[in-house]
Amino acid sequence: MSKTPVTPELDRLLHEPARLRTLVQLAVVKKADFTWLLGQTGLTRGNLSVQMSKLAEAGVVRVHKRFHNNRPQTLYELTESGRTALQRYKQDMQSILDGIPG
Repeated sequence: MSKTPVTPELDRLLHEPARLRTLVQLAVVKKADFTWLLGQTGLTRGNLSVQMSKLAEAGVVRVHKRFHNNRPQTLYELTESGRTALQRYKQDMQSILDGIPG
């Protein structure tokens, strides 16, 4: 009988679909503003705001607030620890998927 592979424990903070969708977008750009993330993720303003707050509190994203053309603008970027956590998540997920027979 073959031994069942050990499944890695996924980072619950990153695994939540709305947060993961946002992190994937941030992984491919240096910084992104709130409005751009809304369009890319399809989340509501409230949901995106809550998810970004959780990610910022965990140190996964950095928040920059500024005025652009006399209007408030919120920019987000992945922190170094956020990039590391996302890379680890990717590796863990790949390990799980590689364990699927067939």
